[in-house]
Amino acid sequence: MTSIRIEDNSVWVKHIEAGPELQERIKAMKPGELLDLEVDGIVGQWERMKDGKDGRPTFGIKPVASMKDVWARMLKNKGSVVPIREVQLADSYLSAVQTTLSEWDSPEDARAYRDL
Repeated sequence: MTSIRIEDNSVWVKHIEAGPELQERIKAMKPGELLDLEVDGIVGQWERMKDGKDGRPTFGIKPVASMKDVWARMLKNKGSVVPIREVQLADSYLSAVQTTLSEWDSPEDARAYRDL
């Protein structure tokens, strides 16, 4: 099971324990890209941090939206280890498959099939 040691306002790849797949997933993300994670049973969005001013990659993610408040509460238990895993929400799944059949997204097809 993959886990994270709660140490900072952000999650650093080096704090992820027994989770090389998640570590590599975060490293492969582009700065600003979003990731849905379940941390200690709570699902929320995280954002890959921007690279450093000197251009070096910053291998960490920060909580966004309502996950900020959740993580702030978790941070009160600094040093504790909690389970973490990537999840896929329905919204993120739909946006990922939206372009699957994009060859059918033409004005001609829209006119031909609009009444179906």
